[in-house]
Amino acid sequence: MWRYKSGMKTKTSITLSQDILRAIDAHMGAYRSRSDFIETAARVFIEHLEKKEAELRDLEIINKHADALNHEAEDVLGYQVPI
Repeated sequence: MWRYKSGMKTKTSITLSQDILRAIDAHMGAYRSRSDFIETAARVFIEHLEKKEAELRDLEIINKHADALNHEAEDVLGYQVPI
């Protein structure tokens, strides 16, 4: 999983539409600069993508073992006493 490491920054150039720049400016709040805002947004989005990927891997594992898990659950339910 990707982890943010503070360190040296690299200057880069990106092209954004005017409506995105206006939205960034309208939501700057405590951010020091557009760069700080965009870096934070990118970090949050990357973390979201990685969480989604982990959830898909977990689901794949569960699905791979679904038959065995269902059989075990049915077996356990067979030991329940009627109320």
